[in-house]
Amino acid sequence: MFGIGMPELIVIIVIALLVVGPKKLPELAKSIGKGLSEFRRAADDVTESVKKSLKEEDEKKEGDDFQNSLLFGSREGRKDHEQSSSSPEEHVREQSPKDSAYKT
Repeated sequence: MFGIGMPELIVIIVIALLVVGPKKLPELAKSIGKGLSEFRRAADDVTESVKKSLKEEDEKKEGDDFQNSLLFGSREGRKDHEQSSSSPEEHVREQSPKDSAYKT
C-alpha cells in the first residue's frame, strides 16, 4: 500500500498517537476510514458513468453505421459498384443503324 512497510506504519501510528492523543485517535481513524470509503464510492460512480457513456456512444455509432449500410450499402459494395460502373464495356456506345451507315 503506497510502498509503506510495517516499520513506517508503526512510526506513523506512534506519531499520530502523540499528536492527537489516545482518546481522539479512534475517532480520527473512524472519520478517515469513512472519508476513504466515500472517496472510493465516488470514484467508482465516476468510472461507471464514463463506461456507460462510452458504451452508449459505441452503440449509437454502431446504429448509425448499420443505418448507413442499409441506406447506402456497405463501403465494399459501393467500391465494387463504382469500379464496375467505370469499366470500359459500359462506356461503349451502341451504334445505331445511322452510325453504321456513315462508317461504311
